Amino acid sequence: MITSKELRDKWIKFYESKGHVNIGAVSLVGDGTTGVMFNVAGMQPLMPYLLGRKHPKGTRLCNVQGCVRTVDIDSVGDETHFTFFEMMGNWSLGDYFKKEKTAWTLEFLTKELGFDKDKICSTVFEGNSLVPRDEETAGYLRELGIKEENIFFLPKKDNWWELEGTVGTPCGPDNEWFYPREEGKDSSDFLTSNRYVEIGNDVYMQYKKQADGYTELENKNVDTGFGLDRLLVFLNGLDDGYKTDLFAGAISYLEQVSNKGYDSDAKVKKAMRIIADHVRTAVMLIGDSNGILPSNTGAGYILRRLLRRAIRYLRDLEVESQVLLGVAKIFIEKVYDEAYPLLLEKEEYILLEIEKESKKFEATLASGIKEFEKCVMGIERKNAFMKSKDANYVEEKAINGKQAFRLYDTFGFPLELTVELALEKGFTVDENGFNEAFKAHQELSKAQAQSAKGGLTEQTEKTTNYHTATHIMLAGLRKMFGNSTEQKGSNITEERLRFDFNLDHKMTEQELKELEDFVNEVISKKIDVVRKELPYNKALEEGAYGVFHADSEDQMVSVYVIEGVDKQICGGPHAKNTGDLGKFIIKKEESSSSGVRRIKAILQ
Repeated sequence: MITSKELRDKWIKFYESKGHVNIGAVSLVGDGTTGVMFNVAGMQPLMPYLLGRKHPKGTRLCNVQGCVRTVDIDSVGDETHFTFFEMMGNWSLGDYFKKEKTAWTLEFLTKELGFDKDKICSTVFEGNSLVPRDEETAGYLRELGIKEENIFFLPKKDNWWELEGTVGTPCGPDNEWFYPREEGKDSSDFLTSNRYVEIGNDVYMQYKKQADGYTELENKNVDTGFGLDRLLVFLNGLDDGYKTDLFAGAISYLEQVSNKGYDSDAKVKKAMRIIADHVRTAVMLIGDSNGILPSNTGAGYILRRLLRRAIRYLRDLEVESQVLLGVAKIFIEKVYDEAYPLLLEKEEYILLEIEKESKKFEATLASGIKEFEKCVMGIERKNAFMKSKDANYVEEKAINGKQAFRLYDTFGFPLELTVELALEKGFTVDENGFNEAFKAHQELSKAQAQSAKGGLTEQTEKTTNYHTATHIMLAGLRKMFGNSTEQKGSNITEERLRFDFNLDHKMTEQELKELEDFVNEVISKKIDVVRKELPYNKALEEGAYGVFHADSEDQMVSVYVIEGVDKQICGGPHAKNTGDLGKFIIKKEESSSSGVRRIKAILQ
């Protein structure tokens, strides 16, 4: 059996032998430049360099990049879906092109992984009215000994890569590699059966997309992607992604603590897969260099949803939420200890955050499920009564919006969990009704909060200045520790400001001085604080951020801009110029709660 560590090592060493530099993996959490919450593909962090910027490490690059995709969360539980996975990649930035790449891919598949060249199938672009057939790649495949009958020309939807809706960006044909999962007479069933597995993909960026077609690029790029998790399953002759060494330890541990066999029952198998997958992804997101924490918005909400879904499925194994910590330790200490050493450094912090979220949710889960069962029983009693009166009565099979919102508001159930529980009972959920109830609740909350905007206990010139100082300070913190740094709480009086933010360590004296100097430098520059009214989606497009979240994309919001420093969505109020604030002095930095630090500061 080939292990995940061996496969990673083979990939990196092979491409280093071809003059590539291992650039390592970057953060899983999107930095705002790619327009997505998480990095969802190995090439995504390299997009600026594929678009023309020079990479500091040269023109031949390789790595193994972690990725997170959450669009299929509800599909996790079968044998193929994962929310975290790794892509093995290598790139040529205006260096080598098709001839070298086809030869190296074939060499890796045959000499490093032991594939039989006579069984390898390859697909190339068939061409259309705008771009010619990719005979060049097909020619190199033939020269390398790929059988003519194993080369297939397919249309744009299968063998072409481009950024949809853009003009002036690189694009081009791709060459995909396939191998049969089981023996067969020949490749005549390639297009009609699922006997073949896609092993990897070489994209040749040789064109520039124009409004009316494509032009040839002067500097052509290669972007290669091979899925480590998928390839690991195939190389080991498995039909279940949860039986590779990536998950074997976690599944074995779950079997041990639950006294249930993975293969003994479909319900148990699904629960173990979901728990293992979701805990793995949670470990990766909390332990990331731009690590996030569970919350009710954005990426933090996805993390909370994953953990709560894992906790929900612990009930099917009849074990306590502490089991999540055991699963997490296996991923940190035994599976990803070499590939992601930062996880070991942050182990205590990761486990503490998982434990906190587990306790928070488990406290309400049992009573929430009882409430859900009451809803279902009530509907079923009504159905039985109405059926006894009218044999043609159409039974209700829906949880109404108010019931779903009560489960959310009182018991902490995400709507997705209610939908999932309902589905198991053959019910649906009135999601529109839930959204209406949620909106009404938000309006009430906003009305109640008007008197305490921005953490101010009262609005005076001094408190307004302090509030503006929190904006500058947060900008400084984000500059120092990354854009995942967020406000977690704020309290302002006429005498001082108190500000809470997420951070995984106590700030050093040097870091505190750097932050204090940053704020005072902004104050000394006497920059105007400008208020702009923008639709919420436009504000986000322009780089604004904040704890406020609109009810719709086109809702108008206030954005306070300190040019070159900060751009926040906020209800205000603010000073008119940073020069009005005075001297900023940090008096204390301390822990507020796990993973959250607190700064107390004054203005003189």
